Amino acid sequence: MISLCNKCLVVALLVFSISCSEREEKPFSFVQVCDTQLGMGGYEHDVKSFEMAVKSINELNPDFVIICGDLVHHASDSSYADFLKIKEGFKMPCYVAAGNHDVGNIPNDTTLGYYRKTIGEDYYEFKNKGYSFIVTNSQLWKANVAHESEKHDKWFKETLLSPGAKKNPVFVIGHYPLYTEFLEEEEHYFNFPLNKRQELLKLFSQNNVIAYLSGHTHKMVINKYKNIQLVSGETTSKNFDKRPMGFRLWQVSPDTIKQDFVALEPSMYQIKND
Repeated sequence: MISLCNKCLVVALLVFSISCSEREEKPFSFVQVCDTQLGMGGYEHDVKSFEMAVKSINELNPDFVIICGDLVHHASDSSYADFLKIKEGFKMPCYVAAGNHDVGNIPNDTTLGYYRKTIGEDYYEFKNKGYSFIVTNSQLWKANVAHESEKHDKWFKETLLSPGAKKNPVFVIGHYPLYTEFLEEEEHYFNFPLNKRQELLKLFSQNNVIAYLSGHTHKMVINKYKNIQLVSGETTSKNFDKRPMGFRLWQVSPDTIKQDFVALEPSMYQIKND
């Protein structure tokens, strides 16, 4: 007969085993979509291009989709209704970040309130197979918005330093890239202020962040900082570098993290590049 102490030991080992298996990092894939931005490259074109992206992504069947901001070009009831209708076509979860066209270059109570009421939370966290994903409102890093930026900073640091995030590799999601070409480049429309950039990169490098995904550039921008991948991908609306419309497919495993471009059919973007 097993003694009470031995029973306790068996239960403890079983709980520990289950806990470890829940923390185990397992292979999966997800898709990064940038700047659906309905109305940026011609409203009808952008709607059809987004619809085609949804169809293509459903065929790939990743675990989930992330849209890195600028959901629409002009935030309105009609444009958001169109965006949400198309988004409902995904057969897997779709998480979205807020962009400057969604909440304004300098967000305020009105624009933030409208986004939160119409789309949902503008910053939050979710987990998948042993990895943490922290979705930020990067507009609150780009601009110093009274009360909101401070609140967002506090939330981000607490989330990044929480026990749940610290035990997992972390992906951070935003709209603005930290920088486009050089770490020390001056601030411009497509990056963060230098002091905020340095602050964030220090936090990233000290807290198991393995990638920062963004949009906004409307061209492919891929950098690396201390093995942290910094990726702004091609859009489904309009690319300034003449690359085809498309999205990034990420393949994640304990050994490798890679991403590849998946193009939409040429007919969908030919009118943009002529």
